[in-house]
Amino acid sequence: MAERDFSKQKKGLVAIDGAMALIVLLVIVQIWLLSAALEALLAGHTETALPAAVFSAVLFLACLALTLFVWRVDRNSRDL
Repeated sequence: MAERDFSKQKKGLVAIDGAMALIVLLVIVQIWLLSAALEALLAGHTETALPAAVFSAVLFLACLALTLFVWRVDRNSRDL
């Protein structure tokens, strides 16, 4: 039984590692998007502000969903 529990914990850790890597990647893309949108806005291209804000919100929601997934997997792997 303990061997099966260890396997479940290991699978949980692999899922958490993958989700955390995706969160890091999404945050890097969001920072790049912010810098590109700010540069365009300061150059006078105001038409890019709204699409950048919408896409940034989508990235934020994706990071939030992944964070909730990590919390759920962590809770499930600890409740053995």
